[in-house]
Amino acid sequence: MRLSQVVRPGVGQFICEQGALSLLDEKLAVFKQPVMITGEKSYVAFKKHYKGQLDLPVYPYNRTASNEDMARLANELPEGTDCIVGVGGGMVLDTAKGTADLLKIDVVTVPTVLGTCAGFTPLSAVYHPDHTFKAVDYYERAVYLCLMDLDLLIEAPEAYLMGGIGDTLAKWYEAQGIVEHVSGDLPTMAEVGLSTAKVTQEVLLRDTADAIASLEKGEVTPAFKRVAESIVAVAGTVGGFAGEYGRMAGAHAVHNGMSLVSETHDFEHGVKVAYGLLVQLVAANKMDDVATLLPFYRDNGFPYKLSAFNVTSGLEDKMRQVAEFAASDKETFNLAVPGVTTEQVFQAMQYLEQV
Repeated sequence: MRLSQVVRPGVGQFICEQGALSLLDEKLAVFKQPVMITGEKSYVAFKKHYKGQLDLPVYPYNRTASNEDMARLANELPEGTDCIVGVGGGMVLDTAKGTADLLKIDVVTVPTVLGTCAGFTPLSAVYHPDHTFKAVDYYERAVYLCLMDLDLLIEAPEAYLMGGIGDTLAKWYEAQGIVEHVSGDLPTMAEVGLSTAKVTQEVLLRDTADAIASLEKGEVTPAFKRVAESIVAVAGTVGGFAGEYGRMAGAHAVHNGMSLVSETHDFEHGVKVAYGLLVQLVAANKMDDVATLLPFYRDNGFPYKLSAFNVTSGLEDKMRQVAEFAASDKETFNLAVPGVTTEQVFQAMQYLEQV
């Protein structure tokens, strides 16, 4: 297997602390005409915690993270716009990054939830306007600044934190699944990426329960900050340093297949990735890892079978639909299980139904 190696080490600046939004005015002072792209709930959360003097023009995204919406926004922004401030969850931030790429300008990210590492990465998960997955677009520019205000994030809905934990937990297992099938020595930077992936796994297995408890109490704790940094910043370096060796594999392929099943649309990206991770591990016959993770899933409330995603009818047909998509040549499951077949993925999903 020959893999390319482009190192994208991260954002220009990263700030993660309580009251971090108090620094936004200072950080945007270098720009002449910044604007904001956000969503309705994200903007309310931002305004609650932002006490600065800026009055940025606000442009709402249309909740699709599609190339079409990015193009619409790029056409609507006023001439002279030199920075986009994306405020929101993963789809808002991916939309902001894609729009900034079209205009070849800087982007600042302000995550309002801990759902993904989107605030840190120079890429976007792009969907069709009907919300089905399309592709991952990579950008030449890094994010100028990722600013995380823990006072804001501790008030975010728990579902997003669960999604971020699930998405991040998959980093190590997907990267490990890829490099097992690579011959020869790994590039040094790929080893760095794998090391950061291992850090996220260790932090999450250790601190998840405490971080969830912190969120439920509304108290910022060291465990909450460690998990927040792991979800956004540390996870964001995995693919950045490891390149093709640290990309998405089986877990994300299953997630992408689940976009074809409408019942799963209300669940967070990372919660579906977490389920896909178990499917990958079963298909790869890594049952020791499955035995380690299942108690973690149960203790922390992660679904580990497709029927737990509100799929109450036509379960077997929908499992086959997901499996066929995930095992296709256009998807990434075969990076973790070379030559994977629809039947292998389907059998793994069936196994989890019977756990």
